[in-house]
Amino acid sequence: MSIDPEIAVGASLGVREFEWAASDVILYHLALGATELKYAFEPQLTVLPTFGIVAPTFHVTEPPAVVFPGIDIDLADTLHGSQQITVHAPLPTSGKARATGRIADVYDKGSAAVIVTEYEVADLDGTPLYTMRSEIFARGHGGFGGNRGPSARSTLPDGPPDAVLVTQTLPQQALWYQLCGDRNPLHVDPEFAARAGFPRPILHGLCTYGMVYKSIVDHLGSAVPEFQARFAGVVLPGDTLSTRLWNDRFETSVADRPVLTGGYNIA
Repeated sequence: MSIDPEIAVGASLGVREFEWAASDVILYHLALGATELKYAFEPQLTVLPTFGIVAPTFHVTEPPAVVFPGIDIDLADTLHGSQQITVHAPLPTSGKARATGRIADVYDKGSAAVIVTEYEVADLDGTPLYTMRSEIFARGHGGFGGNRGPSARSTLPDGPPDAVLVTQTLPQQALWYQLCGDRNPLHVDPEFAARAGFPRPILHGLCTYGMVYKSIVDHLGSAVPEFQARFAGVVLPGDTLSTRLWNDRFETSVADRPVLTGGYNIA
């Protein structure tokens, strides 16, 4: 298990062509608990942009592996650190696209490492659809002498929030969401979760991300083409999410414990 930033930083993650159908979009929406007709009925179907994050690997059935150029890490040592999507054009309900990836950076946090990946996604004619950027937090893999990177701390605005949105997760939420291509056993297998240091399987970070994104879009009544969030804590299936909004910032908590924090842009 190792990280070599000299090899990793800037390395290509290759090109992946993928396709999706309306049934995939609906399954993703239902896995988030989105049962409104515009999310669950094909004649009226509107695609939540966060579907784009899972679309390239939607039909993958193997657990993910954290093996990139210059990087080889045990999956049990990793957590999703942050996720950002910037939408360039609305996603059609079905289509084909091409994702081109690279390792944007590797940060040395001392006790851990952060691996930053970035993908540009375009349709097969080359029209940009969206850009996604994510951070993988690798516990116990720091100390290799690399750049520490930016601080993960974020400051929320002073004063009361403009709105508070409540979203209920369900005990079976992770079982549904694994059908969207994330077969990490951390979210299903109690023994694997215990090995990773958790009392029971935890909810996929991208499931929480998608649920909060939907709640904000529904509240605003308009598209949110840029959405960035840092995973600040663990969500267990069945937890209640409380999201506070301030203009272009938000914080999602479970019983006053922050689990997601970030910002969005509606321009």
